[in-house]
Amino acid sequence: MEKRFIEESFPVKEVSEESAKEKNIRHGHISTLHIWWARRPLASSRATNYAALIPEAKDEIDWVKKRNFIIELSKWENSLNQNIIEQAKKEIIEFNDGIPPKVLDPFSGGGAIPLEALRLGCESYANDYNPLAVLIEKCTLEYPQKYGNAPNKKWSESKNPLVEDIIKWGNWVFDETQQELSGFYPKKKYLTPSTYIWARTVPCQNPSCQVEIPLMRQFWLAKKKNKKIALKPIDDNGKIGFEIVGQNNKIPDDFDPSKGTVKRAVVQCPLCNSTIEANTTRKLFQEGKSGQKIVAIAFNNDKKRGKIYKLPDKDDIEFYLKSQNYLEKKRKILFDEWGFDPIPNEPIKRVPVSFGVINVWVYGITTWGELFNSRQKLAIITFIQNIKLAYKQMLEEGIEKSYAKIVTTYLTLMLGKLQDWNSVLSTWRGDQERNEHVFNRQALPMVWDYGERNPFVGTLMSPKGIDKVIENCTKTSLNFAKVTNSSATSLNYPDNFFDAIFTDPPYYDNVPYSYLSDFFYVWIKRTIGDLYPELFVSPLSPKKEEAVAYSGENGDSNVGKVRFENMISKSFQEVYRILKPGGIFTVVYAYKTTEGWETVINSILDSGLTVTASWPISTEMAGRLRAQRSAALASSIYIVARKYEKEELSWFKDVKEEIKNYVPQKLDKLWEEGISGADFFIAAIGSAIEIFGKYKKVLDNEGNEIRADKLLSFVRDVVSDYTVRQILHNGIADELSPLTKFYLMWRWNYLEARVPYDDARKLAQSAGIDLFNEWNKGFIHKKGEFIIVEGPDKRDKHKLKDSNELIDVLHNLCILWKEGKNDKMKQVLKQSGYGEGEAIYKVAQAISETLPNNSSEKLSIQGFLAGRDRFLQDMREDESQTKLV
Repeated sequence: MEKRFIEESFPVKEVSEESAKEKNIRHGHISTLHIWWARRPLASSRATNYAALIPEAKDEIDWVKKRNFIIELSKWENSLNQNIIEQAKKEIIEFNDGIPPKVLDPFSGGGAIPLEALRLGCESYANDYNPLAVLIEKCTLEYPQKYGNAPNKKWSESKNPLVEDIIKWGNWVFDETQQELSGFYPKKKYLTPSTYIWARTVPCQNPSCQVEIPLMRQFWLAKKKNKKIALKPIDDNGKIGFEIVGQNNKIPDDFDPSKGTVKRAVVQCPLCNSTIEANTTRKLFQEGKSGQKIVAIAFNNDKKRGKIYKLPDKDDIEFYLKSQNYLEKKRKILFDEWGFDPIPNEPIKRVPVSFGVINVWVYGITTWGELFNSRQKLAIITFIQNIKLAYKQMLEEGIEKSYAKIVTTYLTLMLGKLQDWNSVLSTWRGDQERNEHVFNRQALPMVWDYGERNPFVGTLMSPKGIDKVIENCTKTSLNFAKVTNSSATSLNYPDNFFDAIFTDPPYYDNVPYSYLSDFFYVWIKRTIGDLYPELFVSPLSPKKEEAVAYSGENGDSNVGKVRFENMISKSFQEVYRILKPGGIFTVVYAYKTTEGWETVINSILDSGLTVTASWPISTEMAGRLRAQRSAALASSIYIVARKYEKEELSWFKDVKEEIKNYVPQKLDKLWEEGISGADFFIAAIGSAIEIFGKYKKVLDNEGNEIRADKLLSFVRDVVSDYTVRQILHNGIADELSPLTKFYLMWRWNYLEARVPYDDARKLAQSAGIDLFNEWNKGFIHKKGEFIIVEGPDKRDKHKLKDSNELIDVLHNLCILWKEGKNDKMKQVLKQSGYGEGEAIYKVAQAISETLPNNSSEKLSIQGFLAGRDRFLQDMREDESQTKLV
């Protein structure tokens, strides 16, 4: 059976660069339609889809041609280049006997992978368990292609009727809402309020003080290069007040705006300097003893650019109180009209995972409606009211019901942007003079001070921006994807149905999708739940069949681990069932621990699929991960597998020989692609599984079945040996001690980061050392659940002087170089015996090459290496003098 291009080669570096660039693209990108977590880049999705659906290169000329084409295809600016896209479509369909291949993503999420399959001319299918994801997919993969391509006199005369109607009705909703609510955001002459900056408050627990303390992380209002303005707390007749400094006067030298009143729930009173411990702070919130107040207002100046800041006056407070009263009246009216509370009263549930991604309930915030203040809630329910009225008016104007539903759906997704950027979890950012959106990370943590935006300033509820997304999606295809809502463990498709399945499954408890999506789900259900009764049937998004590693009721994380592994295994078995014989499967994985990799590998092997390749593709900007102090993969790994008939069984001793002979050939390709560090080890695993996975079973001499853990242990040994030889550029690897090999591989893999114990243990094992016997003795230290490998700066030179271990000697030399003790360095080189040999210099050079330029270890190693010739010459002269004497 003919191999695919992705099974033999892939332009990893170039596609990685395009994928990383995509993070900064907003105009027309599907990520701007609605928040979804952990969405795959379009660049890598398009490139890998294409490379998996075309044949391998015929010769070197064809290889260069295909490789260069994939690079061009991955570029954002070429995503709508018809010449390039049509060529890609033609090649894919020709290879599939003139029929568009059927392609499924069973974990579609934000829809990137099936969108790119659609763009490439495939018959695209998307599936997800989460209703919010399904709704996003319909608005990305189905509606634009179905309704945006041809004019229809019932709808519009424009080239893209869907865009025109969304703009029309979006503006109508905006204008109607603004007309009703703009009075609650009053202007002051030529100043329009853009953001009200709030701080939560708690009473000081010092009996002699008891003032209301505004909880603020810091006091910056504006912190830009040429504009620094801050709130300065003052004693206002025994209360805590504020003055604005830096706008019309100088920021006092004795005032540091970066130091607020609260840090990690520990509060300090600005008046009496007493402290409230974190547990007490939480208790005050839970007992209802907290409050909130407007501390400043950011205004847009109608006469010139730039924001002006003012303290709130009585009118500002009064208009907010009026909005509260208006909200209560409107809430009752809408309750009677709709038959349900317009404010979400569904509970915020604690996420049953090992870390607290949602912790607001700890502070007494227990329902989803409480994540918005009264004026924010008033704005949202009024927009919802007008979205519903827009739908009703469309029907009265004779617009088809199915089409009116679609336009209304986009208006509802626009509402998600307002909620994301305008809640009590939207922190104020002085460096950008605007709110941060809630989901700048995949969590809902407590926020002490926040910005309430004026929804009628800017583009929060404007169709602007969403129109470009729809236009781009419309141009992907004249056909539309088939979108379904079900668990990936039970797919409603016949056996042997799909030509290819490409997916990006969840990673253990990395993202609790259903719990986070409830933030939007409760509002969407109130807006268009009646239009999608099949999606919004339950009060909150469904969680029972979600493939995420949630802990058991007693907090046992192992329960979640086992459950997740079972569900991933079932989903891969479904992939095998519905994939055609010889069909291709790619799975993206980015979990940073080897435990996660063992799960994926076992699941693939158990499903019957055969791994044929793996490639790491980076989705982060260069240097970002290197700056972190904890270990992580720089890339997502794309594992390629096929539905082949496997050989019955083999013995592990024979398989090991096959791996030894085959894997280095694949490693050469990875090395040539510039893959390094942890990515190299993970990508190399795929090469070994190509051999291992050919057999239904692999047995040891005693007849026991070999699983992924033993396979990975052996592969690490093979890869470690290869890596050390490559890093050192010559054959001295055999001369190195296990500790030196470990140190060298650690720096190459993890730089100076801390690493989870289990991953560190496995790397140590592949280098030939027992980590348990080595930590806290020399350069290896265990701190909690992490292992840290210390450089010369952290070593005790007195403990190094008698050691003859190469790394210890090198660290000693680095310390002596920093102290300027050249004579002592010569003495150490001579006594250790490393002075005349190559090993210490080769190892030093290799370590230096792995480290970033700002590393102090790199600097000291380079200093030692710079004096090499002088040291050798001096030692030879000393030796000559000794012989003469």
